[in-house]
Amino acid sequence: MTAAAVDPAVAARPLVDSHCHLDYLERDGDIAPVVERAMAAGVGTLVTICTKLSEFDRIQAIAGRFPRVFCSVGVHPHEAGKEGQKTPQRLIELAALDKVVGIGETGLDYYYEHSPREAQQVSFRAHVAAARETGLPLIVHARDADDDTVAILQEEYARGPFPGVIHCFTAGPALARAALDIGFSISLAGIVTFKSAQALRDTVRDVPLDRLLVETDSPYLAPVPRRGKTNEPANVVYTAAALAELRGVDPADFADITTENFFRLFSRAARP
Repeated sequence: MTAAAVDPAVAARPLVDSHCHLDYLERDGDIAPVVERAMAAGVGTLVTICTKLSEFDRIQAIAGRFPRVFCSVGVHPHEAGKEGQKTPQRLIELAALDKVVGIGETGLDYYYEHSPREAQQVSFRAHVAAARETGLPLIVHARDADDDTVAILQEEYARGPFPGVIHCFTAGPALARAALDIGFSISLAGIVTFKSAQALRDTVRDVPLDRLLVETDSPYLAPVPRRGKTNEPANVVYTAAALAELRGVDPADFADITTENFFRLFSRAARP
């Protein structure tokens, strides 16, 4: 993958950063310039993701500052030991508030295991129930937990359908197939541009174009050619360009496809 192929100054068409953490970026100062740079780069819509219910008010306030920023409500698996939800009620209640467009991020992380596995699984299922009740997409984090993630998604889907996305997808084809089989989308972050990520690129080649989203997961995982620097939503243009090249799709068409995919899945987000 050549540097030129992943170095668009500005998105060919408006893009969406479907998963970023503006609250983390806010720790380094005012995020207004971050949002302005995203818009200048052609990233017209952002979703800032909640990882702790105790900080949801802050997340929602950030979304409220900017017309094209939306937010989610949820508890990251790292926080499940302290803030994990045993029932969906609180999530459902907060999901009704202004600018909330998704449930999560939730899921399983057995790599760091900052929270007990059982607590992660219980909270994951509560988030699934909230997504099923509200119709908002479930935003799933899965790391070193493919088998249990697949099992829970399949078990819960058998109880009733719900929309969702595997965010920052880095797993293999088994999780991709299981997610696609229940109607989920797959969201790719900057990792797909890394030289070491050939296996991921091989998997992504088989994901239907109408199920792909792009994201930064900023401030983490800056894509080539920004790798090693603090990531921010403007950089989703590099991930999108790399994926367009990988799939043999014109960058403008790829932007149109992934943007349409986002608004179809995150149907509560107002279109520009």
